[in-house]
Amino acid sequence: MIGVLHKTIATIPCLVIVDHTKQNDTLPTITYFHGFTSAKEHNLPLAYLLAEKGYRVILPDSMYHGEREREISSIKKQISFWDIVMKNVEELKDIRDELDSEDLVLNDRFGIAGTSMGGITTAAALTQYPWIKTAGILMGSPKITTYAKTLVDSFKKMGDLPVTDDVIKDLYVRLEQYDLSKQADTLNERPVLFWHGERDPVVPFDHSYTFYEDARQLYTNQENIQFIKEANRDHKVSRYAILETVKWFKKHL
Repeated sequence: MIGVLHKTIATIPCLVIVDHTKQNDTLPTITYFHGFTSAKEHNLPLAYLLAEKGYRVILPDSMYHGEREREISSIKKQISFWDIVMKNVEELKDIRDELDSEDLVLNDRFGIAGTSMGGITTAAALTQYPWIKTAGILMGSPKITTYAKTLVDSFKKMGDLPVTDDVIKDLYVRLEQYDLSKQADTLNERPVLFWHGERDPVVPFDHSYTFYEDARQLYTNQENIQFIKEANRDHKVSRYAILETVKWFKKHL
């Protein structure tokens, strides 16, 4: 039987989805990040399918989301988007460290994935942590500096942006160190899956696809980098994408 456990890992509220008879065993482990305005429990169906395959799956709540939601305005949350992404990346190490301290990760088999903001987090984390063995980026952008500029431009068109130009410039500088498109060599041929709907109006399809086209040239074994695109699919992960993600981790982790 698959169990859903509510745990605090490194001060972060998480759900841990795992075979209840193996919850204290050393297992291959996957951390899956949710999207913007979502929460950890929204990814339970995918986590359940992965747990059935023998993985421990960690679903954390991002800053200002789920149990960590605060009484802040919608605009405050929106302009905090990139701070949330960078905080996710920082907290991923905290999660990994605590799991390691309890000897819960089998043979360093640790993978990550995420949806939308979670996919962006996944791409960013790959630039920081060589111990990530494999990853799944579902409708996320590896071109985070470019995407940040796109979002800032759209905010400016809607009205005054409540931050200064200097703050925005500083943000771009900070994001560059997490920008996978500017350091694709950090992939180091690790297995990475991309999924994106061709009609996504939120996170541009071409960001992930053009990156994939360039990055795969760096792979000796091009089966280790895969892009799945779905025609007529907008900003919503399909069941097909979920099943393919499970297959990917089963093959590579």
